[in-house]
Amino acid sequence: MKILCIGDIVSRIGRDMLFQYVDDIKYREGIDFVIANGENAAHGNGLTRSTYDEIMRSGVDIITMGNHTWGSLNEIQSIIKHGGNVIRPLNYCGEAPGKGSVVMTAGNGVKIAVINLIGQTFLNYSNNSPFEAVERELKRLREITNVIFVDFHAEATSEKQAMGFFLDGRVSAVFGTHTHVQTADEMILPNGTGYITDLGMTGPQISVLGMDKDIILQKFLNPLPQKFRPAGGKGQFCGCIFDVDTGTGLCTGVNRLFLRGN
Repeated sequence: MKILCIGDIVSRIGRDMLFQYVDDIKYREGIDFVIANGENAAHGNGLTRSTYDEIMRSGVDIITMGNHTWGSLNEIQSIIKHGGNVIRPLNYCGEAPGKGSVVMTAGNGVKIAVINLIGQTFLNYSNNSPFEAVERELKRLREITNVIFVDFHAEATSEKQAMGFFLDGRVSAVFGTHTHVQTADEMILPNGTGYITDLGMTGPQISVLGMDKDIILQKFLNPLPQKFRPAGGKGQFCGCIFDVDTGTGLCTGVNRLFLRGN
């Protein structure tokens, strides 16, 4: 089966890119299931009810989150409690609302598990170890299905690569999110797990991580606080297609996508 994973959706332009590309990719590539990171979908910070509904209409099946999970606090709490297909990082400390993994059934009848993790390196959060958290969760999920995808929302490439090797042969794919810059290291790891350090960003092309470049430049040049806003202009679509053998749960092919919108 083929599963499309979409990198961090940023703002209105990112959501527009979903409608421009998802249906076409699903038809052309025979996609069975779609996972997307939506933590920046609402004006670059968080996920609201309206942006959630919009992403669902575009053809996405599961939305993962990250360090901006609580950007729209009241709305996201309701969504993750009742939506069923939005997950936040599994290894958050304390009693965070929602859940860090989900199992859904694709149109072909195959059960797919998705785990959301957040890194510890360079992120200003006292999160629990993602390695210990995923180890515990795998024991439970592997009793349900062997098709398991992991979104590791982390800053450090080293931490993401380490997670890939830690899970190699035990999950179908590990893909990184958060940095918004796509890496060109897609591969199948030695024991059969698909991997890419970062899917990249689905959002404004001419930007710094999706934000207005002039404001970001002022942030580096001027010590005064700056209020960020999403960039305008043309968009881009970033992601990866993983081919999975449903018998073994292992990856048989990886196809990285970087598409520039009209």
